[in-house]
Amino acid sequence: MSKKETAPQNRQANKCQECGSPNRVHDYDTGETVCGGCGLVLYEQMMDKGPEWRAFTQEEKTSRSRVGVPTSYSVHDKGLSTAISQVDRDAFGRKLPLATRLQMWRLRKWQIRSRVHSSIDRNLAQAMAELDRLSDKVYIPSQIKEKAAVIYRKALDKGLVRGRSIAAIAAASLYAACRGSATPRTLREISEASLVDKKDVARCYRLLLRELDIHMPIADPLTYVSKIAERTGISGKTQGLAIGILRDARRKRAAAGKDPMGLAAAALYIACLQNHEKKTQKDIAEAAGVTEVTVRNRYKTLKKQLNLVTPD
Repeated sequence: MSKKETAPQNRQANKCQECGSPNRVHDYDTGETVCGGCGLVLYEQMMDKGPEWRAFTQEEKTSRSRVGVPTSYSVHDKGLSTAISQVDRDAFGRKLPLATRLQMWRLRKWQIRSRVHSSIDRNLAQAMAELDRLSDKVYIPSQIKEKAAVIYRKALDKGLVRGRSIAAIAAASLYAACRGSATPRTLREISEASLVDKKDVARCYRLLLRELDIHMPIADPLTYVSKIAERTGISGKTQGLAIGILRDARRKRAAAGKDPMGLAAAALYIACLQNHEKKTQKDIAEAAGVTEVTVRNRYKTLKKQLNLVTPD
């Protein structure tokens, strides 16, 4: 039978034999397929592809669902492999016999070998472990870690990791993910946590931006206000005053080309003076990771260009 002859038959099979309506309603509870036009039962035995259990509440449905973990780019095999645990006990807590323990030991060994059987897998395993360590140390959310893992995988596919430190590329990927999502983490914090020199991380970061064509947004000093204030114990009212100062500076273009961390520290210092909070330039500079000279210079610039009045 030719394709021209089978096409009209398929179209006729999808329609109701009684009224010719193509509208079909599938009732999965009764296993029937009913015509939506005339109500004729077309099929009485329909395969149910759902679970064999029943659930009457959303919590019960969630607890009974049998699905695996979602795929994750921050795991070198994306979480699709099986892990054999080190516990030598069965489901009832009884100790396994010696022969079974030896068999599980051999299976576990070959399972580990099969997960990292190529150089790319070994590279990813080492890099993802470094990303996990960095994320835990500098308190990075899981979604930012996923973005960093995607950036590292792109760099690995393009051959940028060859001849360079895996830890440096992983730290640069994490910093790029933080910058792209406006997460207030500086290059110095990530480099100190990664035990890699800051110059090496900065060099790899510029390489990622150039080779992967990543466009970073301009750093906003507003994102650093709460971070500095939390370290120094500055009140919320003072933080609001500092945010208002930074917005005025942006509107009058007084913040162009300046370090965002230094601007945020200077705005907080001015807000502390206006709100009569006793915070010195040294305290704010140490919390921001900048020098007192930077805070002093940005303080003078903001006070002059915004015509701010501070108590003596």
